[in-house]
Amino acid sequence: VQLQASGGGLVQAGGSLRLSCAASGKIISINDMGWYRQAPGQQRELVAIISSAGSTNYADSVKGRFTISRDNAKNTVYLQMNSLKPEDTAVYYCNADGIFSSHYSIFHSWGQGTQVTVSS
Repeated sequence: VQLQASGGGLVQAGGSLRLSCAASGKIISINDMGWYRQAPGQQRELVAIISSAGSTNYADSVKGRFTISRDNAKNTVYLQMNSLKPEDTAVYYCNADGIFSSHYSIFHSWGQGTQVTVSS
């Protein structure tokens, strides 16, 4: 299963961006889908995660500013980022886990990463 992320870019502080990540392959079902980020010299951290039922969880640093959502029919997860701050600058990675192929194999996949840069 492959994940293709898009939507990153350069934005001024206070601006907004929307990230998308589409999963492709012989997918039977997807459980959790999430977004992580990694700033230079720092460890990758969880930003937001959404279950197949729509339950969400956010890092404290983004609560009230970011919204994660998903379209199960399109196997796609989104991250709407508002009121962006310079400290949100990082490479953002999407992640998904679930079942694929006719043999009901488990997958745990990462997208390629998309750069988000917030200028002050």
